[in-house]
Amino acid sequence: MSPSAPGPVDELAGLHHGGELAAAYPRVHRLLAHADDAALNRAGQLLARLDPDEVLRRHPTTPALTVAVTGHGTLNPLVPALTAQLARHGLLMRPHLTDFDGYVFALSDPTSPLYAADPDLVLCVLDPAVVFDELPLPWGPDDVERVFAEKLALLRGLVARFAATARGTLVLNTLPLLRKYQAQLVDHRSRNRLAAVWREANAALLRLPESHPCLVVLDLDPLLAEGIAAQEPRFAAYTGAQLSSDLLAAYAREAGHLARHLAGRTRKVLVLDLDNTVWGGILGEDGPDGIEVAGGRRGAAFREFQRTVKQLASQGVLLAAVSKNDPEPVTKVLREHPEQTLREDDFVRVTANWQPKHDNLTALAAELGLGTDSFVFADDSDFERGLVRHQLPEVALVDLDDEPALHTVRLLQDGWFDITEATTEDRVRATRYREELARSDFLQEFTSLDDYLDELDVKVQVQRAGAADVNRVSQLTLRTNQFNLTTQRLQTAQVTALIEEPGAEVLTVRAADRFGDNGLVGAVFLRREDSGTAGPGGGEVLAIDNFVLSCRVFSRGIEQAVLSTVLRYAESEDLPTVRAAYLPTAKNHHVRDFFPRNGFTATGPAGDGGAAFRYSFADDGSAPQAPPHIGLSTDLVPPSPAPGATSVRGKL
Repeated sequence: MSPSAPGPVDELAGLHHGGELAAAYPRVHRLLAHADDAALNRAGQLLARLDPDEVLRRHPTTPALTVAVTGHGTLNPLVPALTAQLARHGLLMRPHLTDFDGYVFALSDPTSPLYAADPDLVLCVLDPAVVFDELPLPWGPDDVERVFAEKLALLRGLVARFAATARGTLVLNTLPLLRKYQAQLVDHRSRNRLAAVWREANAALLRLPESHPCLVVLDLDPLLAEGIAAQEPRFAAYTGAQLSSDLLAAYAREAGHLARHLAGRTRKVLVLDLDNTVWGGILGEDGPDGIEVAGGRRGAAFREFQRTVKQLASQGVLLAAVSKNDPEPVTKVLREHPEQTLREDDFVRVTANWQPKHDNLTALAAELGLGTDSFVFADDSDFERGLVRHQLPEVALVDLDDEPALHTVRLLQDGWFDITEATTEDRVRATRYREELARSDFLQEFTSLDDYLDELDVKVQVQRAGAADVNRVSQLTLRTNQFNLTTQRLQTAQVTALIEEPGAEVLTVRAADRFGDNGLVGAVFLRREDSGTAGPGGGEVLAIDNFVLSCRVFSRGIEQAVLSTVLRYAESEDLPTVRAAYLPTAKNHHVRDFFPRNGFTATGPAGDGGAAFRYSFADDGSAPQAPPHIGLSTDLVPPSPAPGATSVRGKL
């Protein structure tokens, strides 16, 4: 019998033993993309030995997050699990582990090493012992209620301190009620009272993020409902590990989804095969009446999958289909089949042809103006998934097979679309993209781009951000990768702080045209700074800390109109110079010359391979006007149209 081929973790081990793992780090996420829990555990043990600074020296554009781990019990096993989870999403973890049971000091003291580490993500892992260790003996449900209330008050104070001190995201978790505690009450009425008290306290914990935007609370109950043991009694007794290694591994997976979102790597598009994925059977062979859509046990499983997909789409996930079929029967089923849950208008695009699926995915990405690294592709065919994996390794794959009862579980297990909060913009995203595809079709009618833009009737509104804009502005910084000039990822609390900060301005960009309202599509972050120059020409200057713009509205002159507004604002405020910078990432290379193309002068390097720029009214003259095809309105400066240009065509 010939030996089996080495697995991905064996390859990692070989790289580690050869001293080449840091050099090969960009390959790690592909090796781990489809690793099972056992392989991820082994991989985490290897990857946790890496020096993150060495990886960054070799690969400076690797997205890295500083993750602090604190809590009540022994949490050392969580670090390798987290390291592997971040690595499988293409991220590098810089860990900071606090002392045993050190979470109160770490989070309450603004001079603690945890805050000094400036973490992007803080995981404060709680367990039931934080309550039960402080109960009197004997104890009853009322004692539990009192102690848990005291812990909630403590946690509220720690969250408030974190919000006032740190820039990152804090994660707490619900506390599982272990049977070993409940069974110490011999009467069922007391057990019921204990369960009610415990659930009410956990519910209060789950409501904390409503008043603290920097906070996320992970609910452990759904993980435990999958059959994961909450605790391993011997480890709890002898090592202080109050939560089981399996539960910590599941927690790490959920935390990895959050880290991926914070790093701007949340997926945007779910692309589905149709035959044996959305419905059972082969449409071309079985016909519309022969496919399994809702009837029978298998049909019910496909219906559940369709309902799950529709639920995701309702919250901003873009839905597309790529199927090897003739287009007419596919359209007929989606429009007319009486048992279909998913209909044609649930999809931004349905592609049914006989072309290779990776070619169709590439074409779809171009039509949507997105990268294929925004895609999740679900297909029941090993061959089709393997071809996509080879041709488009950046596409996330959902491995389905001929068991439809597992389709929903497999689609959801990696949380590809997880975000911290859904916005109004998310719920209308599919409509926005359908309008964008209509614009693309409209463009084909013109031989001149200028004629197209004139007929598109673009209107842009630039105004100061308000409280109602905070969630969307934060989301733009987290999810926008291509037009993101310095890639500063901001949580909602940070956006709020900037809006309220003297000398800072957060501007929102809204756009609309003949096809509809694009909504809030961009944000600009400004700051008044001391010029650092004494005498004439000294005083304050305006700095553009960042400028983000949704890829949906590229190449229409909107970015030039916004920059014109910023320059006119600086001019109206007698700020003689505007400073800006570009910091490169793997995604934003096409805007590296945005500032020099728009009149700025390079002044030197900035950051990791970036460049600094300046616009001087003394050297470069007055601020340029917006492109003439743009109807611009703003509350920053009064309109001042240039000769031959229309700078205001009315408000949105």
